[in-house]
Amino acid sequence: MTNPIYSNETAAREHLEGIRWADAVYCPHCGGFDGIKKLGGAAAAKGLWHCTPCRKKFTVTVGTVFERSHIPLSKWLAAFALMCASKKGVSAHQGHRMLNVTYKTAWFMWHRIREAMKNGGLSNVPPMGGKGQVVEADETYFGNLPEAKLGKFNSKGKLRAPGPKFGPHHKRAIVSLVERGGQVRSFYAGQATVTEVARIVRENVAKESRLHTDESRVYLNVGKEFASHERVNHGQKEYARGDVTTNTIESFFSVFKRGMRGTYQHCDERHMHRYLAEFDFRHNQRSALGVSDSERTVTALKGVSGKRLTYQQAR
Repeated sequence: MTNPIYSNETAAREHLEGIRWADAVYCPHCGGFDGIKKLGGAAAAKGLWHCTPCRKKFTVTVGTVFERSHIPLSKWLAAFALMCASKKGVSAHQGHRMLNVTYKTAWFMWHRIREAMKNGGLSNVPPMGGKGQVVEADETYFGNLPEAKLGKFNSKGKLRAPGPKFGPHHKRAIVSLVERGGQVRSFYAGQATVTEVARIVRENVAKESRLHTDESRVYLNVGKEFASHERVNHGQKEYARGDVTTNTIESFFSVFKRGMRGTYQHCDERHMHRYLAEFDFRHNQRSALGVSDSERTVTALKGVSGKRLTYQQAR
């Protein structure tokens, strides 16, 4: 990385200021734009600004995932670039070697970067699909579910019978929705019950959409709420029928699992939603949509504001 923003603190700070304050400098304490001035002297070297209305000082890192971090900003930018340029992710062990920080530090940095990649909780984003558009829905399983969370009932709402402890029943369920040629949204569901899957699909897909799924019964009832519900039968080795297919979402799951098994290898259940946000982000900012590595990194840096994450929260 020969770019000075990865080795020079002043260049790194000015780069982040240009991204966060592209329109105008504002105070992260009171949110005001008026009465903001840059301090001179030694304070200027630290990037300090002063807000006249609230009489508080701040830097570009205040109110972001970087706040109160002792890691040089240039290393933070390098970490963002690494995470955004690697299709299947970069492990914290690799990060601590490349950035010359401790593993514990790299682990915490990686989780804060994933926090910046999150799409704001999905509460403020419009539903996927629309009239004439296709949304694929599918579930996959990764990692073992704790015995205490298996529950008394199976996905069909019937009392669970004792049986061998293997198969999807004992694994963590992930439900993903992808708009054909567009973006993906993934959710950690714990167990892929009819109720939970229906809630996710209902809350995130426009009713005018064509819903494509496999033969799983969890989509039967909720599928009736959409313009059409078309299925492919994987059990009969049917993977496409005309334009009816779930190949797009299967492709996303393939990248996700290769990254989780080959790069990260282990993921605690508490952090699953952050790993999903990371893979969703890279898919939604993929090169097939004309997004370069540098543009993807800038987009991730635009998401650092208002997302504090302490070490106690991340543990």
